[in-house]
Amino acid sequence: MSLPVYLVDDDEAVREALSLLLRTVGLTVRGFAGPEAFLGALDRLEPGCLILDIRMPVISGLKLQEQLGARGIRWPTVVISGHGDIEACRRAFRNGAIDFLSKPVDEEDLIDAIQKGHAELEARCRQASEIGEARQLLARLTGREAEVLEMVAKGLTTRQIAEALALSPRTVDSHRAAIGTKAGTTSTAELTRLWLDAREGP
Repeated sequence: MSLPVYLVDDDEAVREALSLLLRTVGLTVRGFAGPEAFLGALDRLEPGCLILDIRMPVISGLKLQEQLGARGIRWPTVVISGHGDIEACRRAFRNGAIDFLSKPVDEEDLIDAIQKGHAELEARCRQASEIGEARQLLARLTGREAEVLEMVAKGLTTRQIAEALALSPRTVDSHRAAIGTKAGTTSTAELTRLWLDAREGP
């Protein structure tokens, strides 16, 4: 997966220098002169790693972090600053930053941070895909099958499920077989993972 890097900094010279650096190591970079321009394009952007300058007019990098978080967008973020202080650093990390770098930015530190961010984002994308697939599976189950699956995931035996739902064990086994056909597995561990995945996230 080739993920982009979004560089938000009102200093054109910094944008150009960092963009050139990152492109030389094969990264796709898009620069923005400020948070307003980035927010204006946000709906058309695919997930990526953010590099945010901390001090910008109108909207600071920290404020942009907070606005994105309020929208449920938590892309890996590297905060850079020529005027960093401890409180700003703490605030950046509370908002989910993966690194806080001082200007002039060390090239290796920046590249390492972006690689870490991309690895984190790829893991999130895989998890989101697994959650989506699990939810699609649950949507295909009947109401009774969903009940049986939940009890299987909670560790109940066929006999315990039958007693809880006032069914015969044979009927429970039939529901489990139907679930297994739809899920593509009869493994209790796999069915439990699917049930848990479907309940992850908002």
